[in-house]
Amino acid sequence: MATTACFVIVGKNDSPIYESEVGSGPRKDEAAHLHQFVLHASMDIVQDVVWTTQNMYLKVVDKFGDLFVSTYVTAGQAKLMLLHDLKSEDGIKNFFQEVHELYIKILLNPLYVPGSKITSPQFDARVRMLAKKYL
Repeated sequence: MATTACFVIVGKNDSPIYESEVGSGPRKDEAAHLHQFVLHASMDIVQDVVWTTQNMYLKVVDKFGDLFVSTYVTAGQAKLMLLHDLKSEDGIKNFFQEVHELYIKILLNPLYVPGSKITSPQFDARVRMLAKKYL
């Protein structure tokens, strides 16, 4: 079964750090722009929800048609956002937790400038592997 999934990491100052189409469905340029738009529009809702809970995993914060936006906010206020069409809460939570661990390893790298784009092919490959495993 083909799934739609777009994953982004948004930095503390609302700038995109990493983005990837991680779904198994066919990739279209028009869909990629729509996914970015939906995720960007959901950021205001995420800002509101962050103030109402102490949890890092915010679950589904927004919905657009048959697509859901799930979010995980780190202690440093980076937002891990996933646009998906499947609703598997446990798989999404596990995906976010493991990607958060990968993100922490990137932050611990002395050559990485916090807030800059993540261009590591190893990071990208691991995120895609985790998406296949959990989503």
